[in-house]
Amino acid sequence: MSLKYDDRGLIPAIIQDVTTKDVLMLGYINRESLKLTLTSGEVWFFSRSRQELWHKGSTSGNVLKVKEIRQDCDKDALLILVDPAGPVCHTGNRSCFFKKYQKDD
Repeated sequence: MSLKYDDRGLIPAIIQDVTTKDVLMLGYINRESLKLTLTSGEVWFFSRSRQELWHKGSTSGNVLKVKEIRQDCDKDALLILVDPAGPVCHTGNRSCFFKKYQKDD
């Protein structure tokens, strides 16, 4: 059975540091970006806002080297274990999950 993409042809991908196990970000992957990820060994995503493929780190140099890709039991989400070359978040933070959620948010 193959992966289950949503109606837009996307599947969520959780990015996790292979060494620290910290969750670094959540992105979306389509069939083409998954193929590029598998062939290049670095993570590619599909940008929902720009409606285009993007290679994580192409401008910053902070690429995500793929160490392992796992699928969940329903085959509708991926967990990608990576060795990050630097901060992952566009804010410069190591992870996109740096802000604690508050009740007032």
